[in-house]
Amino acid sequence: MNAPQNSLTTPVLPPELITRLQQAVGEARVHLDSDTLKTWGKDWTKHFEPNPSVVVFPANTLEVQAVVKLANEFGIAITPSGGRTGLSAGAVAANGEIVVSLDRMNKVIDFLPADRMVRIQAGVVTEQLQQFAEEQGLYYPVDFASAGSSQIGGNIGTNAGGIKVIKYGMTRQWVLGMTVVTGKGDILRLNKGMIKNATGYDLRHLMIGAEGTLGIVCEVDIKLERQPQDLRVLVLGVPEFAAVMHILQAFQNRLDLTAFEFFNELAIQKVIAHTGIPRPFESACPFYVLLEFEGKFEAVVDDAMQTFEHCMEQGWVIDGVMSQNQSQAATLWRLREDISETIAAFTPYKNDISVLITHVPAFIADIDAIVTEFYPDFEICWFGHIGDGNLHLNILKPANLTKDEFFEKCKVVNKHVFETVQKYDGSISAEHGVGMTKKDYLHYTRDEVEIEYLREIKKVFDPKGIMNPGKIF
Repeated sequence: MNAPQNSLTTPVLPPELITRLQQAVGEARVHLDSDTLKTWGKDWTKHFEPNPSVVVFPANTLEVQAVVKLANEFGIAITPSGGRTGLSAGAVAANGEIVVSLDRMNKVIDFLPADRMVRIQAGVVTEQLQQFAEEQGLYYPVDFASAGSSQIGGNIGTNAGGIKVIKYGMTRQWVLGMTVVTGKGDILRLNKGMIKNATGYDLRHLMIGAEGTLGIVCEVDIKLERQPQDLRVLVLGVPEFAAVMHILQAFQNRLDLTAFEFFNELAIQKVIAHTGIPRPFESACPFYVLLEFEGKFEAVVDDAMQTFEHCMEQGWVIDGVMSQNQSQAATLWRLREDISETIAAFTPYKNDISVLITHVPAFIADIDAIVTEFYPDFEICWFGHIGDGNLHLNILKPANLTKDEFFEKCKVVNKHVFETVQKYDGSISAEHGVGMTKKDYLHYTRDEVEIEYLREIKKVFDPKGIMNPGKIF
């Protein structure tokens, strides 16, 4: 476990700063009580103890700007806080920071039907945006298990992906513009929602994936899509991992997939025990594939069935089931989407890694050999968005180890895992960000020259280094 960099004694801020924060956002929106500090000072990670000095709740861009300017004036760091669902400690305030929560900035500002675009505040919850899109007869496709609590600003901070990336891409593909308060306290309106804008550097893309280290995203222009129709879900039992890639290629040759996920037998056992969901079919298999496609035409469904039969004939699939209605589809999806919530009780040590799809079979074999060698007695839960090369490796904590003992044992293998990631030119963080938990390993994905460029970019936007310090670098 990474040792906290503080004594857990909450810092005492200058009374003048507290007064001026209250003037900026309202007295009732500045919180110093221990419960609020603990709750809003952390995310879903358990590696660091939260220790902020104050939590403020601005309501608009101008109030955010006022807080950032005060932080610069008094030399106090800021940690932006969204839905706090992050898995890399990117939103953890461990060293007396001012936490700037976007919870109040949850309004839909405008909807432009002709542009299929909605302008929202960055504190809008992902599911709230999805519901708004549905009310307009449209669709926001970035989706994942934490959609009910994650916020759009946080999604932008890590360029969140999720379960639909194979068709719809990452968050980056859906951000047409944004308003951001930089670390200097300047307000920038970036791209202004335009699809075509060839006027130099597109700074919006620097903010996406920056984890709040360059500024605070306050408003966002989001592109929407037509709603998918008659979604069908197939769950297939697979005898060995190598077959997964054959199945992916076979289905992609004939269908436009909206999702292609995988998980292992341990994952399905944990979900079934936790939720009571029935097995999709009687056979227990080493691995499972869940794929989704639009079945609005009978010919498409016939293609899917023919491809399934072909995979069975090749020995790539042991058994399978296809949803016949939306209720069945939702139940099958739970086999995949309930994994994270289910294994949370086991204090999992998570790795969120990615490589080119071409390298996935060899990469998986190498990683599996590493964890088998170092952790022969640990339960390993594999799942991920295999259709885009993103794998989630979860090592589950045995009951006889404390959290600290467990994390220390898991850290031993990080070097080997990330050396393997580097071997295949992959990423140490596919969609969860770097935060504090992975910053020591950044060099496995970015070389030293590139990292120095990143540091220099930060200095331009945040010359005093007050914006989410200690994250990424």
